[in-house]
Amino acid sequence: MTVHNLGAPPSITNQFLSELRDPLRQTDRLRFRHNLALLGTIMGYEISKTLPHKAETIKTGLGDKIMQIPVGEVVLLTILRAGLPFMDGFQRIFSQADVGFIGAYRVEGKAELTIEAGYIAAPRLDRKSVILVDTMLATGKSVTEALRLIKNYGEPEHLHLASVIAAPEGIRHLTESISQPASIWTFAIDEKLNEDYYIVPGLGDAGDLSFGPK
Repeated sequence: MTVHNLGAPPSITNQFLSELRDPLRQTDRLRFRHNLALLGTIMGYEISKTLPHKAETIKTGLGDKIMQIPVGEVVLLTILRAGLPFMDGFQRIFSQADVGFIGAYRVEGKAELTIEAGYIAAPRLDRKSVILVDTMLATGKSVTEALRLIKNYGEPEHLHLASVIAAPEGIRHLTESISQPASIWTFAIDEKLNEDYYIVPGLGDAGDLSFGPK
């Protein structure tokens, strides 16, 4: 499995990510969601470079131009609720893509982190490029539970697992758990998970910061 860390080379993405991490700026929910959408737009563009393309002749009023045009269908899936602002950016790039939604949440109060995932609304995924959007890749269990739910919807051509921040533990879990063709995309690989399974230094609960406390 290939891991793409888009924040490793210096770029404007680090400005957006620094604002997401800053507790003083996090009080502005509109700005927080806007920065997530900006990063989704950038990541969607980067993922688009890896999709299949074919040469097409485009006729203008003055002549012909051969251009490489994307082929094949893209499906966007997001894990509710934190993934919604991040996926908004992907929809700006893949504006005609089908979209699916998956409900997954942490079960609090147990010694070991447990994820409950039961809701899904998704199109067929056979032979399509599937981008699964989950803002924080912590343990990776939300993603593997989501993949369990989509098994009945067909076999994707390739899975792109998109996050803003990832923990090494989550990357390791997905690498060990997923056998089908897949890639991990993120803007930062942080230090670790804490005892409550939150990413350190991370940015906190992206869902609460986007929409308010549960």
